[in-house]
Amino acid sequence: MPTWRENKGASNTSGHVLNTVIGSNSVALQWAGRRARELGFRPLVLAPGVCGDVRSVSRLYGLLASFACSREEPPPEVAAELLRLGPEVGVESWDLCRTMQVLGEGRTEGWGSTCLLAGGEPTVELTGTGRGGRNQELALRVGLELRDMKLPPNGPVFLSGGTDGQDGPTEAAGAITDGGLYEEAHAQGLDINSFLTNNDSYTFFTRLSAGKRLLVPGLTCTNVMDVHMLLIPPIPMNMR
Repeated sequence: MPTWRENKGASNTSGHVLNTVIGSNSVALQWAGRRARELGFRPLVLAPGVCGDVRSVSRLYGLLASFACSREEPPPEVAAELLRLGPEVGVESWDLCRTMQVLGEGRTEGWGSTCLLAGGEPTVELTGTGRGGRNQELALRVGLELRDMKLPPNGPVFLSGGTDGQDGPTEAAGAITDGGLYEEAHAQGLDINSFLTNNDSYTFFTRLSAGKRLLVPGLTCTNVMDVHMLLIPPIPMNMR
């Protein structure tokens, strides 16, 4: 058994070891932001530690979309609910205040399209036996939150995907959704609430329009949690 002195000596050699983090959720968001800028979007990172129940997280993104896409100054109740939800889903109040300030400036000053980025790993309460994962369920729930908003390119688009390329026991990494999801599903005879109750988001997105909303990049051989992306179109300024 090593003596105390031997242990102490061994610890002194730690100065010759260099540990470098070459991948993290923050790095993924940083590079996603760079790519978004190349594509003509203004990147805005909300937070890398989103967590908590997927229903609360979807509500947060729905409120952010409503806040960002409003032509008028959003009612104070929206900001109040955002600040209430933030700590519940791992987003600091100052991050939300900063984000709302930037989104508000974009609305009043007529900036172009914005790409709001966040990351983390929300949780799903299992109530059924369907196939899916947290990213597909989050996208499905956000789609319900966006139901009354305009369709792209005049309305927001939301994406949630796992950086490992796989979401739950499925071949998809996540899904893409927007304000037209509910009507699209209704027209095809798909009851969104039934799929949510059975935690069957993968089956839903597979059946919906032949799976066109599924995100299927293949396995990436890495894993730095999930990336959430909310694309916000330019908001025309009201002329008074």
